[in-house]
Amino acid sequence: MRILTGTILILAAALVGACDKPTRAADKSPAQIGGDATMEKAMFGAGCFWGVEATFREVEGVVGTAVGYSGGTLENPTYEDVCGDKTGHAEVVLVTFDPSVISYDQLLDVFWKCHDPTQVMRQGPDVGSQYRSAIFTFTPEQKAAAEASKNRLDESGRVSKPVATEITPASTFWRAEEYHQRYVEKHGGAACHLPLDE
Repeated sequence: MRILTGTILILAAALVGACDKPTRAADKSPAQIGGDATMEKAMFGAGCFWGVEATFREVEGVVGTAVGYSGGTLENPTYEDVCGDKTGHAEVVLVTFDPSVISYDQLLDVFWKCHDPTQVMRQGPDVGSQYRSAIFTFTPEQKAAAEASKNRLDESGRVSKPVATEITPASTFWRAEEYHQRYVEKHGGAACHLPLDE
């Protein structure tokens, strides 16, 4: 059993190794730390949420993650609803972080590096509005930081096409079904997001 567990952890680490970041696994769910006023939240859509969550869970200062759906019109959507590409929701990762350890700008850096933000309504072979690149902001400060960060990436020469990422105020986060939570960690399966080439 130890060998199998070790193999799964190695696979998960390899899948998220494309991002240049400090690592430490997030151990608590957002519900467990919801009452901690020192923590902050961020929400990102960057394609299939399995790999995106695995990436953020390894970032030093991230203390909790959950995958779900946001940005759409249907209440209490299911995975099947969202996959039908008719609800307007994006697959998202809700990140709870300690701002004394990692800044929102540093989380944005992880976000840009761990998918292709120039793709429109898709990531790699996954096509549909649910896979769009999106930043859902909780405060005016997050909105300003996200817009400035997007502009810097557009002007940096790192991408050959315009950045297609939408930046909108956060709406309701609908937690995805339990089998989607920490999917890569549980199954060691392939992550389905594409890192941005350096």
